[in-house]
Amino acid sequence: MVGASLAGLSAARSLRKRGYDGRLVVVGDELHRPYDRPPLSKEFLAGAIGEAELALERDGEELRAEWVLGARATGLDRSQRAIRLAGGREIRADGVVIATGAAARTLPGTEGLAGVHVLRTLDDARALRDELARGGRVVVIGGGFIGAEVASTAYALGLDVTVVEAAPTPLAGPLGEAMGAVVSALHADHGVRLLCGVGVKGLSGERRVDAVLLEDGRSIPADTVVVGVGARPCVEWLEGSGVALDNGVKCGADGRTSVAGVVAVGDCASWYDPHTGVHRRVEHWTGALERPDAAVATLLAYGARDPGVPRPPYFWSDQYGVKIQFAGHAAGADSVTVEEGSTDDRSFLAVYRRAGRPVAVLGMNQPRLFTRRRKQLASATS
Repeated sequence: MVGASLAGLSAARSLRKRGYDGRLVVVGDELHRPYDRPPLSKEFLAGAIGEAELALERDGEELRAEWVLGARATGLDRSQRAIRLAGGREIRADGVVIATGAAARTLPGTEGLAGVHVLRTLDDARALRDELARGGRVVVIGGGFIGAEVASTAYALGLDVTVVEAAPTPLAGPLGEAMGAVVSALHADHGVRLLCGVGVKGLSGERRVDAVLLEDGRSIPADTVVVGVGARPCVEWLEGSGVALDNGVKCGADGRTSVAGVVAVGDCASWYDPHTGVHRRVEHWTGALERPDAAVATLLAYGARDPGVPRPPYFWSDQYGVKIQFAGHAAGADSVTVEEGSTDDRSFLAVYRRAGRPVAVLGMNQPRLFTRRRKQLASATS
């Protein structure tokens, strides 16, 4: 198991649940045992919960695993099916689960400039939490879900917040333009400045950041900058291994890779989606929780199984006290209609359709209705 976060832990659990009782090694590049990432931008960043509440392992859980933490994978020898680690150690295995996740993208040229942060790991969250406690002006670069959640948390802590988004409409990728505009309007509802359609030229400051410089010539004063411009899959260590790569590890609909005895799960895995006929990475908590079981079943069956049809991807976000839930794929939908509630009230349920068939559902502060529609969507696409 290369990767010790939720996807790796889920795969380890599935191996034991499915009867595998052999040696189980879990390699992780962080020193921490598996922890929950969604609260990092919300409750943990706000100081509402501590590190103990982030633990993913259950009390008394015993996976009989050998944990190799603080160890970075540097290569895979497909002939020996061996994982090479930084420092020279090599671990051989009968089967390999790749779950190395993704890393936050950074702004080139900002290395070593104090006050500039990304948010992906527990250590990132610790550093940003300490920074926000200083107060001052926060500029969030990127209006996606991580950026929006950080902005919401910083606002709740009483800081002055500006969000800068290069696209004309934040969240247009995952939600479509119409609903992306509705959800991102939460910023304006709470007095958080949202600047769209303008790129970032760079940052100013000698030892510490003092402003964000925009492509249109404006300068936004900043005491703290949070860069939320997406993530890249951590797969460079697999180059030359024979494992096919294409924006992550290219997999079948069951997690199998181009190398026998090797499967991939989580944020680094680009699974084939039979609904859309394309490969895509699903960077969501539920994917890291659910899909490893299918990959493990494939691994234990040596690939001789029907992968079935995966459930439509699901994610949620909490911003400014509003629960946002989404399931399915907005891309390719030719219509979206609000079927319950009102967008003006920020409490509604919307259904996306393609040729009259539901392909996605979005809810804002409608958890009951959303849950029902999500189940219907899963039934309709299975």
